Amino acid sequence: MNREKAVVFDIEKFAVHDGPGIRTVVFLKGCPLHCIWCHNPESQTFAPELLFDSAKCTLCGRCAAVCPQKCHAVGADGHELLRDRCVHCGRCTENCPADALKVAGREMSVAEVMREVLADRVFYENSGGGLTVSGGEPLSRPLFTRVLLEAAKRNRLDTAIETCGFAPWSAISPLLELVDLWLWDVKAAPEHHKELTGAESAPILENLRKLDAAGAPTVLRCPLVPGVNDTATDLAHIAAVANSLKHVRRIDLEPYHPLGEGKCRKLGREPGYRGDFAPPETVDKALAALKKLTPVPAAKG
Repeated sequence: MNREKAVVFDIEKFAVHDGPGIRTVVFLKGCPLHCIWCHNPESQTFAPELLFDSAKCTLCGRCAAVCPQKCHAVGADGHELLRDRCVHCGRCTENCPADALKVAGREMSVAEVMREVLADRVFYENSGGGLTVSGGEPLSRPLFTRVLLEAAKRNRLDTAIETCGFAPWSAISPLLELVDLWLWDVKAAPEHHKELTGAESAPILENLRKLDAAGAPTVLRCPLVPGVNDTATDLAHIAAVANSLKHVRRIDLEPYHPLGEGKCRKLGREPGYRGDFAPPETVDKALAALKKLTPVPAAKG
């Protein structure tokens, strides 16, 4: 099997919200967008990163004792993590009894990933499930993603890909015969898409139009962040996109949750957005608005 490798930051088993049936979701590290509400901030950079939960740290100093780069300064006044020295060797995580340290991301080959995916083949066969490739952004690792999907198809697995769509068409077109369902992000109206995500929406929408013209089935995945992209303009944009497509199956509204804020702090960053869970009434109002604007089914994802 091809030895192409990528950094994987998670493999989620028994997933039921990322395509039909029971699925394994492979999360590749690295993304060209930097959404202010990102719930997986550890997915944004392409290299492994160290997460440090200061609330769990007992100041035992075992991490400092084994770190070859001297990244940890532990004393009575606290634990200072010198991130610029870290090479993500993982020795500190192996020696932390409080589970305060974790490396997000490890390099894996297609063969290694497929061994984990195929371990649950029986669940896919009984539920109509399969493999979903997500991220980060899997189209930012186009060769690895293609080879992984080819391996899945050789094993007769249903396949899906979750993408923000910000990639050259040359990264998408080779996958058309390998992907059974595209889970495509529609994040915000064009007028503030760049402000919220770091990129213009025009190339994303152009890719989506090409995908639809090729007959590829899609589900629109739309984050719903209160006070940010839940306006009438944003909802009208989602509906307009759905109405322009021939092969869209449904719209999934993905209510904001604040779990990414804690991850940002563990990575030594400040969150780009702070807020509570999207309240049910906000979700219900958005769904009601979409039902008036488009015949495409919409539901909470």
